[in-house]
Amino acid sequence: MTTGRNGKPLSSRRPLRMRRFLKFGAVGAFGVLVNLTVLALGREFLFAAVPSPGFRLNFSLGLAILAATVSNFAGNRSWTWLDRQHHHRGKPLLLQFGQYALACWLGIALQFVFTNVLGVYLHYLAANLLAIALASTVNYLVNDIWTFGRNAGANSP
Repeated sequence: MTTGRNGKPLSSRRPLRMRRFLKFGAVGAFGVLVNLTVLALGREFLFAAVPSPGFRLNFSLGLAILAATVSNFAGNRSWTWLDRQHHHRGKPLLLQFGQYALACWLGIALQFVFTNVLGVYLHYLAANLLAIALASTVNYLVNDIWTFGRNAGANSP
């Protein structure tokens, strides 16, 4: 039987990883709601005085993306990776947020690339759904290892 660094069988960590991935997805789904809400409020009310519809949309979209990113970071930090919080006492919050934001941008770039590559072979919506799944998995892994990973030398499930 193969064991991890903590001596536990690797198969015993699969349920934790699956629960963590499902939490990551739930936080992301909530982030979509935050994004859409802030986008609508920004476009219809907050930036209503901006005369150009294009600028009004872009200002609202920027605010919506920022709000969703902050919301997702807070949700993932306080729920998805709650069991690892004590490992981050020495890491500044802004540094951890910066790592999270970079991981998000990596996911966005991968989704863009995967959609374009897969779109050659699949309907664009199917290509995009598959690209979202692939990019989300990479995003999860980057955050699991880099943003919310345990300190070097610590055991991690």
